[in-house]
Amino acid sequence: MSEPKRALVIVAHPDDAEFLCAGSVARWVSEGWEVGYVLVTSGDKGSHDEEMTSERLAEIREKEQRAAAKVLGVSTCVFLGYPDGFVEDTAELRGELVREIRRFKPDVVVTWDPYRLGHNHRDHRLTGQAALDAAYPLSRSHLYYPEHLAEGLEPHRAKEALLAGSDRANYHVDVSDFFHKKMKALRCHKSQLGRYPSSEVRKRVRQRMAEVGKEAGFKLAEAFHRLEWR
Repeated sequence: MSEPKRALVIVAHPDDAEFLCAGSVARWVSEGWEVGYVLVTSGDKGSHDEEMTSERLAEIREKEQRAAAKVLGVSTCVFLGYPDGFVEDTAELRGELVREIRRFKPDVVVTWDPYRLGHNHRDHRLTGQAALDAAYPLSRSHLYYPEHLAEGLEPHRAKEALLAGSDRANYHVDVSDFFHKKMKALRCHKSQLGRYPSSEVRKRVRQRMAEVGKEAGFKLAEAFHRLEWR
């Protein structure tokens, strides 16, 4: 069992974290870690229902995400409220992420790999880039976003980042005993997965985790590109 730590998962949309790292989150929580979520958007465009509105969908997806987080034992779930599909890597967004990092004080930041080859959702790319910059160097110095000091938030030095959805994985987490928790959390996202047979979703997710696990000698695994900072 590893020494308990604090991990902050920063992603673009509800269900991103469950697909990318729910098994790892479940394992970490079982080992005494505290895990928090920050979601840049509320996924307010993820519907093919012509009667659906962005406002209603955001409410549905936030509720689903909170339910999934509860399944995994995630302690806090923050929504920044940016519009789905329109995330920009701005000083404002970076500042909001710095605030959440200084508030939660994670040892590990988990986010999308913004450098993966091939096309990826722009919200994923830009969220990953903003999160990395917020973790290093911005959250570390009192000279960046000094207004946070008035809120009682001191600079914070995260020790590492785990980049999810990467095509250059160098770090694997054995989640063989946590597949059921990952699937239970994924099933909370009914607005996104409800139209697919649950057996098919389970089969595909397990197959992918088995492929990743084979790379590292585990039955089932989740993979990341790991960055360490001093």
